[in-house]
Amino acid sequence: MTKQVLVLSGAVLFGLHAGIAMAANPDTGPGCGLGKLVWSDYAHQKNIAPQVMMATTNVTFSNTFGISSGTSGCTNDGKIMVEQKTTLFAELNFENLSQEMAQGQGEHLASLATLMGVPAEHQAEFFAMTQERYTSLAKTGEVSPVAMVKAINSAIATHPVLAQVSTR
Repeated sequence: MTKQVLVLSGAVLFGLHAGIAMAANPDTGPGCGLGKLVWSDYAHQKNIAPQVMMATTNVTFSNTFGISSGTSGCTNDGKIMVEQKTTLFAELNFENLSQEMAQGQGEHLASLATLMGVPAEHQAEFFAMTQERYTSLAKTGEVSPVAMVKAINSAIATHPVLAQVSTR
């Protein structure tokens, strides 16, 4: 009996947490996964109760397959993820990137070029461009990793060669 009460309490707390999260981040639809499929016929899908039930169903039955395979109403187009990966990489490696940009070479800088869609055969031009524009791309103490990535994207967009070959 005590174990059942604990499990039920956990489910209620999880449901409240999911409901609060959904209220803080207004969702215009039921999300994706098994929860979406099971609760798709519910008349008021945008109400908190069905949203909580969808989230609970997804957690209970794991939504990993739907997300990774692009099924059950989930997509995996990754358009936003590329930009987030680049920014996260820059945040985690900001000091190394700053040093390598000043030197015009380095493995962190090569990784950043790859994340930014610069083909391997044009990375030497990317390295030269970042070294040439180092002072404007990574002003010491003034530029954040996010601002640095934006500045590099702008520099790529105006570069005569990199603008033509970049895949982003």
